[in-house]
Amino acid sequence: MNKTLTLVGAFAALCLVTLDASATLVVKCETRTDRSRASVDGSNLVPGMYSARLSSGANTAQSPLAQTVGDEVAFDFDSNKRDIKKGATPIAKNFIVGGQATGTLLDANGAVVKSKTVNCRAR
Repeated sequence: MNKTLTLVGAFAALCLVTLDASATLVVKCETRTDRSRASVDGSNLVPGMYSARLSSGANTAQSPLAQTVGDEVAFDFDSNKRDIKKGATPIAKNFIVGGQATGTLLDANGAVVKSKTVNCRAR
């Protein structure tokens, strides 16, 4: 009986690792003279709570935890007050530097699920 439980536990852990390995991360960012904005969106995730971290140069911001909807979770970062009131994590208008940003998806324990660096659109 003990061996059976061990095998079942090992199989369950392997399934979770496989699902995390297939996680998809989409990071988009945009700069304007008076605004920075970005989104960090994960899919193919194990249901649960996640947060996102956005970094550019020496700047870093982290969202609060959010629950997956199906297998997806989405986070917005913005310097626009209207979007912040709608739930975006606040960042400074000059947050994005060097035309690049890195979005990182974290699980509820703070472990990195996936990370991606992208070039930001300048408008």
